[in-house]
Amino acid sequence: MGKRKLLWYWIITVLLSFCIFSGGLAQAVQVKGVVQGFKPLGYPNYFISLIGIWKMLGIIAILIPNFKLLKEWAYAGIFFVMSGAVISHIASDDVSIQIIAPVVLAIFTVLSWYLRPADRKIISINQ
Repeated sequence: MGKRKLLWYWIITVLLSFCIFSGGLAQAVQVKGVVQGFKPLGYPNYFISLIGIWKMLGIIAILIPNFKLLKEWAYAGIFFVMSGAVISHIASDDVSIQIIAPVVLAIFTVLSWYLRPADRKIISINQ
């Protein structure tokens, strides 16, 4: 893997990790402003905490070494949560500046997954 690609992987992954983990922590502990941001979407408070906990666990899975299959699932889960957030905002007519963060984080998730080094990928023996 080229040094440039590896550098971009870590830049994007660190930004993604910070944003997802800190947002997940705020959701898990039910920070008042975060809960208010979910009100237009109509989700119950327990769901906010559940999503927050899963986000934090997903980032931990992405950052720790080994566990390649778990990383694949974590990337997929984070992408589903971020794309689901975009769809939730659109479906509830809450299309505002709040939709930008999940769009950017979904893109960062795909970029981090694509740019990850070979030692973080599941390599098929048929390749």
